[in-house]
Amino acid sequence: RELKASRNTCKSESWLSSLGNGVTEMVLTRSAHGFLPESSYTIAAQIFLPFLLGGLGMVAAGIVMDIVQHWDVFKVITEVFILVPALVGLKGNLEMTLASRLSTAVQATVVGFLAALAAVGLGALSRGGVELDQAAVLCASSVTTAFVAALSLGLVMIGVVIGSRKVGINPDNVATPIAASLGDLITLSLLAGVSSTLFQYRDVWYLSPLVCVVFLLLIPLWVLIARRSPQIKEVLKSGWQPVIVAMSISSFGGLILDKTVSDPNFEGMAVFTPVINGVGGNLVAIQASRISTYLHLWSIPGVLPYKMRQHWPNPCATFFSSGVNSKSARVLFLLVVPGHLLFLFAINMLQGGHAAITPAFICCYLSAALLQVGILIYTADLIVRLMWRKGLDPDNFSIPYLTALGDLLGTGFLALCFPLLQFFGDANLSVGS
Repeated sequence: RELKASRNTCKSESWLSSLGNGVTEMVLTRSAHGFLPESSYTIAAQIFLPFLLGGLGMVAAGIVMDIVQHWDVFKVITEVFILVPALVGLKGNLEMTLASRLSTAVQATVVGFLAALAAVGLGALSRGGVELDQAAVLCASSVTTAFVAALSLGLVMIGVVIGSRKVGINPDNVATPIAASLGDLITLSLLAGVSSTLFQYRDVWYLSPLVCVVFLLLIPLWVLIARRSPQIKEVLKSGWQPVIVAMSISSFGGLILDKTVSDPNFEGMAVFTPVINGVGGNLVAIQASRISTYLHLWSIPGVLPYKMRQHWPNPCATFFSSGVNSKSARVLFLLVVPGHLLFLFAINMLQGGHAAITPAFICCYLSAALLQVGILIYTADLIVRLMWRKGLDPDNFSIPYLTALGDLLGTGFLALCFPLLQFFGDANLSVGS
């Protein structure tokens, strides 16, 4: 038994050294005698700062969303709202599934185009028809935003990593909060700017189709460049399903957003949507990544370790057992209320939104956020185990599904808050334009 334990420890240390210090520090603390589980305090201390920085970035994205919802393009082509969760989720999924690779250009272009087709299709179902000039603007805006957002965020991350190395700090501790805080803001700003510009020049009938054609014609070039690396070549074959399925799930969340924000009574929802979706997505991504790292440490793909031998654990096992993953689940769940209270305070201080932040609204909003994160953390436990049993890397395959589900749940629960508050007579809900 001692020889086997020693051999497994060597395997674990070898695997960890190949990933770098950031992942090791995230899940387990190194001691003189091996790896010891973190305390709840240590987990909270390491998570809180990136969580806070990411959340403030989402507050900024919410302020942008609140402003641009009144632009002509968002009022005339309301399907742009359907693109918001899909494109923001695409940006995050490409980052979290090792986006620092040339194949990002291929995936961003293709999935951006598919997201536009999904938005056109969902809009046609509700409107009963398709206007070709608006569909062209939608497709061109989506493809351009996806490509430029992936490119610009990739350049920012390269600069952060190089700069961190030069000053002697761990890039893992810096890149994540910067990506989280800038990603949603850059993507939303790009979508608003590009779609508004193309909408202004919609009378030049060939402009939007030409933009789409140019980006689609560049795909073979990106494929040829990406195929030069064996690792990237493999990603081109296997990295599509989770990102495309996640885009499809997020599009339904976008449809809810479209139908809700288009109603003048519920336009106050816009500023809160990026916040509740982003916070839920970030928290569940942390939990999924921690469980995945734990599995890599203590087992081999296809086989669950003894402490996680249940294929379908009940919620009590996920939240109330003594394991390190259950400990982190409790910490992440307990971060929801103080985190969102801080973000609501920031929105109120910046005078963002069209909804007065009353005690009734705060209670309803926090209930929606707690329900969203609770469902996501439990679902993460199920999906990560399922992916591991199938021999798939949960980091690459589970996180896109979970963040997309977070968009759908967050938008859906938030959309229920406003009619509920009106039903129970919260007269201070709307503060006007």
